[in-house]
Amino acid sequence: MEYSKGSIGRVFTVRIDHGDDLLYELENLAKKEGIRSAMFVLLGAVREANLVVGPKENKVPPETQWVNLNDVHEVIGVGNIFFEKDEPKIHLHSAAGRGMASVVGCLRGKSEIFMVVEVFILEITGISASRMFDEKKGFAPISFGSI
Repeated sequence: MEYSKGSIGRVFTVRIDHGDDLLYELENLAKKEGIRSAMFVLLGAVREANLVVGPKENKVPPETQWVNLNDVHEVIGVGNIFFEKDEPKIHLHSAAGRGMASVVGCLRGKSEIFMVVEVFILEITGISASRMFDEKKGFAPISFGSI
């Protein structure tokens, strides 16, 4: 285990509107506002989205399973923002539901908003953290450095 202790910096309340792409908008906001470390929660609805719903087999690095949502789903999520190679990287786990069906996974790729998604971002200050790709693990976990 590794960790770093910081403080809550700026707080952003964000509305992302119908037809916008959720991940694209969050990445652009992080660039515009210089948000290098943050966590966020969100709620709203998506019209179309792609979710990784776990590995096909229990092995590392994983081969991912995908679910593609092609109709409106209510969505809640929790995620973080850290930079990888000088670009903001959004890591967002979401639960999406329509009627009695629901799915939980890591939202990646296209994520088109239906009506609205509201996002509440808490910037983390006083830490030095970024994502660094680990070939053995097959993804880019958070890595900590000195401030």
